[in-house]
Amino acid sequence: MTTAAATDLKAEILKMGAQALAASRALAKLTTDQKNAILLAMADEILAREPEILEANARDIAAAEEAGLTSAMVDRLRLDGKRLAAVADGVRQVANLPDPVGELMDEWTRPNGLHIQKIRVPIGVIGIIFESRPNVTSDAAVLCFKTGNATILRGGKEAIHSNKAIAAALAAGGARQGLPEYSIQLIPFTDRESVRHMAQMDQYLDLIVPRGGKGLIETVVSLARMPVIKHYDGICHTYVDKDADLEMAKAIVVNAKTQKPSVCNALETLLVHRDIADAFLRDAGKALVEAGVEIRGDDTVLAALDGDAKPAVEEDWTTEYLDLILAAKAVDSLDDAIDHINTYGSHHSDCIVTRNDAAAERFLQEIDSATVFHNSSTRFSDGEEFGFGAEIGISTDKLHARGPMALKELTSYKYLIHGTGQIK
Repeated sequence: MTTAAATDLKAEILKMGAQALAASRALAKLTTDQKNAILLAMADEILAREPEILEANARDIAAAEEAGLTSAMVDRLRLDGKRLAAVADGVRQVANLPDPVGELMDEWTRPNGLHIQKIRVPIGVIGIIFESRPNVTSDAAVLCFKTGNATILRGGKEAIHSNKAIAAALAAGGARQGLPEYSIQLIPFTDRESVRHMAQMDQYLDLIVPRGGKGLIETVVSLARMPVIKHYDGICHTYVDKDADLEMAKAIVVNAKTQKPSVCNALETLLVHRDIADAFLRDAGKALVEAGVEIRGDDTVLAALDGDAKPAVEEDWTTEYLDLILAAKAVDSLDDAIDHINTYGSHHSDCIVTRNDAAAERFLQEIDSATVFHNSSTRFSDGEEFGFGAEIGISTDKLHARGPMALKELTSYKYLIHGTGQIK
């Protein structure tokens, strides 16, 4: 990129930031009914523009296939009538969710008579940097909008045409019902420099949420001058306890690994109590192999699977495969399972399968992860599955949001103090 082009790019992104800040102040004045009417108009416009959006998506798919992207990556990009209808339905679901803005979180009166209220308010301007999936354009924009936040979106080059078409539909549909101009902006450039400029304009952006691979997230974190909410990896575990219902455990493990292996809440490491390891692995391992899973295991796993597994190496315990590959290991106790997960995990989503309530309670309390499951697939670590509607992402941070992020996680708060003339 020439010096002049780089200067123009920076100037354009700074202009978008200033526009978003002005829009955020207008958004904060909208009522819940006004916001919901705008959202419904956005959903209608997405469906009305189906031919244009699918045509744009076809261009992205053709480019992805020509570039040799994996079939899983191409599938992430792909839109069709059914998937686009689901995008529109997701917008309607957000319209039907309670609006957290203005919610009274707490209130009290001090001995001096001051009455203090703590209420939810919009964060302001949120930047979303994401890769591949064009549905994120809609999910991120409408969740931010519902909570009164202006949004600047920067998608990956793989979905640039789809992202532009969806963002245009949201803006046009919303405008008919009073959406403030520049509330939702998509950076039309795919230059990597645009990420740097976004991350450094803290005079306009209050928060950045990167969604994508570890490399993208590390880049944003290293550059950002404002808070970043993220997760680096989804190294999710399932521990099958000695007191587990083995049929239940098999169903959970197979589902968590194979139902959609390319997502961050899919199972990556299986731990099995040594007392039941041989019996469980012979049965569940066979089901996994039949489903196309490559298993990389320790000596116990290798013996039980008798040629259907490969030896695991240290790196396997810290790898997010996002594929039909599973690391597996026998452990001597619940303590060993907890220690392994807290040592090698990514604090995303982990599960224990057991009929022992005391063991389950210890696991739930001692595993340091955003979502911890008992007798359930980690694939339920998802905003929609939690009843939040569409999600902005899954955070493995501890401040200010953790786990599936939806409407409440896109708000801040402030204090309102009512007095009767008190002075200090």
